[in-house]
Amino acid sequence: MKQTTIAHSLRLLFTGSIALGFGIIANATAAQEEVVQRVEITGSSIKRLATETALPVTVIKADEFVEQGLTTAQEVLNSLGSNQSTQGASQSVGSGTGGKSSADLRGIGSDKTLVLLNGRRLANHPYAGASVDLNIIPVGALDRVEVLRDGASSTYGTDAIGGVINFITKRSVQGVEVTGEGIAPETKGGGESRVNLMAGKGNLDTDGYTIFGVFDWHRQNALKATDRDFSRTGIIPNKGLNKLSGNNGSANFFDPVSGVMGNFTRATGCNQAENSYIRDSARCGYDYTADIDDIPETEQWNLLAKGSLKLNGDNTATIEYLHSDSTNINRVAPTPFYSGIGSVPNMALNSSSPYYPGNGITPEFAGLSGAPLLLNWRSMEAGQRRQKDKNKSDRLLVGAEGLMGGWDYKTGFLYAQAKASSTLTDGYLKDAGVTAGINNGIINPFAPQNSTGLAYLDSIKLNGELNSGATKRIGVDFKASREFGKLEGGAMGVALGTEIAHESAQYDVNRSVADQASATGGQDAQPVSGSRNVSAVFGEFTAPVSKQIELQLAARYDYYNDVGGTFNPKVGIRIQPNKELLLRASANTGFRAPTLYEKYSPNSTTNTANNWNDPLLCPNGVAAAGQNPNVVCDAQQQIRGGGNPDLKPEKSKSFSFGFVVEPNKMISMSADYWNIKITDRINSLPDTVIFGNTTKYADLFIRNPDGSLKYVLDTQANLGGSNTDGIDLSTTLRLPKTSVGNFSLNLDGTWVNRYEYQNEKDGPWVQNVGTYGENSPVFRWKHTLAVNWNYNDWSSTLSQQFMTGYHDQNEQVDSKYYQDVASYSTWALTGTYTGFKNIKLTAGVKNIFDKAPPFSNQGTTFQQGYDPRMTNPVGRALYVRGTYRF
Repeated sequence: MKQTTIAHSLRLLFTGSIALGFGIIANATAAQEEVVQRVEITGSSIKRLATETALPVTVIKADEFVEQGLTTAQEVLNSLGSNQSTQGASQSVGSGTGGKSSADLRGIGSDKTLVLLNGRRLANHPYAGASVDLNIIPVGALDRVEVLRDGASSTYGTDAIGGVINFITKRSVQGVEVTGEGIAPETKGGGESRVNLMAGKGNLDTDGYTIFGVFDWHRQNALKATDRDFSRTGIIPNKGLNKLSGNNGSANFFDPVSGVMGNFTRATGCNQAENSYIRDSARCGYDYTADIDDIPETEQWNLLAKGSLKLNGDNTATIEYLHSDSTNINRVAPTPFYSGIGSVPNMALNSSSPYYPGNGITPEFAGLSGAPLLLNWRSMEAGQRRQKDKNKSDRLLVGAEGLMGGWDYKTGFLYAQAKASSTLTDGYLKDAGVTAGINNGIINPFAPQNSTGLAYLDSIKLNGELNSGATKRIGVDFKASREFGKLEGGAMGVALGTEIAHESAQYDVNRSVADQASATGGQDAQPVSGSRNVSAVFGEFTAPVSKQIELQLAARYDYYNDVGGTFNPKVGIRIQPNKELLLRASANTGFRAPTLYEKYSPNSTTNTANNWNDPLLCPNGVAAAGQNPNVVCDAQQQIRGGGNPDLKPEKSKSFSFGFVVEPNKMISMSADYWNIKITDRINSLPDTVIFGNTTKYADLFIRNPDGSLKYVLDTQANLGGSNTDGIDLSTTLRLPKTSVGNFSLNLDGTWVNRYEYQNEKDGPWVQNVGTYGENSPVFRWKHTLAVNWNYNDWSSTLSQQFMTGYHDQNEQVDSKYYQDVASYSTWALTGTYTGFKNIKLTAGVKNIFDKAPPFSNQGTTFQQGYDPRMTNPVGRALYVRGTYRF
């Protein structure tokens, strides 16, 4: 073979890097090539024929999700019935995670779903540090996605309890390919655009090298809550929803001496121009829902570069680099200020102020004692609070694989880092400036500001980086496999491997910004950091005891220098009595060490999502003497969360069994029962639990010397156990060929039989399947149905995503408004044409019937009227995509 200049350069690069360790992309071997070869399948370290695997692995090819109009990794995974929810940009409003998306197999938590890129880990998101941000996955570079719906702690690591999602990139790229994509909603807001550029050269088999790169840029416009009828307000009387804040542009006030409270706009219906409405006989309430986004403005770009080089006939070296960058603009309601702890101390209106009622500017108000008035005010004229969240991720892999001494081996060096930062860009005000402005008669808390007041608000705005964080993982791995001996069913297989890694996390708080505004929630947050070393050894053994039966054994020992060691075995059996039927079963244990984020994230204080009564100062909804009802009754209370260095690991036991049946080439069906039990579950308590039993959790209510509530302490803790079981179902039907084309039907669904959890060890079990529980629902049934057609250069897919309804949260509505959330179903239709040379065109309609999310009275998220974690607020949208190959 003639060696080109580029091949020679690459060979020198790789040969000089051997000392660092080599590793290739797991599963990048072309399992679908015509030449049958042994490959590594997700869930096993032993190379084997792809047709031999007995694991419940779902494979989604890139062409399939492109032609279905699935434009992000989040959407791809949400098409799986086993993925209970995919948190995306909709749920990131106010969260500081920069639009992070995550997957949740089995509904047991995204922290127990292991996400891999080419068989190796990525760095966890710094501010949601128990899971990977799906946005860093370069969708345009993918060849397929393999989803192992089975515990894999013995193979990939102790935290693969719910399953493994392995994103596998293309093996090579020839030439240059440019793709443009757009989504145009029928109603304004939420539109998307994407540009993808891919270029590559070389063939590993014929040229001895391959190199390619992919650049992907994606942008989604903001979708305001007011742009959709179902989310435009938190006031829906016929549903019992009345989500109002007591902090208004025209302040509610309270005289602690006379006990009189009021609002000067109450008599005329409050100030609806500022989304302020009548709350009760004396006060106004602010509809904060109308001033947030359903989807924030988001911009992301990813770059993946990869090169592979044949060192000789048996060994290949690879280098891969991934960079991801995303920016998310959060917009929430203008800043609230109120007298009392948690906001601005001493923010009382003195009788000497020109704005005190009766002093000439503000009208008199009967019953006032002349004492300083306690205020609940919102800086409407300073505008919405805006925060820019940025995420950056880098991942470098240098590795090699091949054949040595009769062993298939793979080794590699991995460096992965994720960074995140939050910057205040508008709407935040300095606490001291607000206090001075009110005390000195510059800020009018009862009416629009004059020119002096407006200029003053601009002068006390607070901008700058609030906090930042970074997680890092550096490690090396090695594994080797081979066949040996022979049983009746064939050769036995064995795999051995080891892995060593160092993990670290750093969280910084900019005190010069955080200390000046209580609304940031970071006034008392302190910079923290942590690190640990992780090492592991593992082995796998397969024994085809007969032509019909194969046994599989695997075991892994992991050691964390901060929480100790753990041994996790797995046993599996595959029985194939004939070519039409395959039976399979497995059992395993798992162990998830608390992440560095769960242990060391800064403790910070923010508001509860729901409104609550202070159990001491507003018993039974009635304010105690001298207490401000606007603060202690039916109001968002202060809650303090963060890491807990004393956390213990989670442990799990799971088993599954099922079958695959293919009576002929037209029909394929599978069903797998799964059962997962977890102990020492890590999470923080929902505020609904704490305020639902204030006697039991009285020690979590931390108070100031004067008895006022400082905050509710709700850091990460080991809460108890969880049990869940269900059945995965899959069916493929291929109809006979017709004169008008070929038709096929695919159904992927999951039925959850049971889901229950405890909020404390040995405590009562909370039933969650088919009901909201305390944090979110678990769907009884979820499926994706796709009808496919192709004829010559044409193809089309009609798809449906469906999830059953559930009993709503019903936490803060009168019992007469208790309700069930309706089932949710959306349809999409796409068509593709490939008749033009080097051009591929796809167009279609997403959410054909413009199905709005069903009403929900949940109070866990900022958005009201629906649940943004499980539904898409965009509505019907036109989807277009075009690709040109040079």
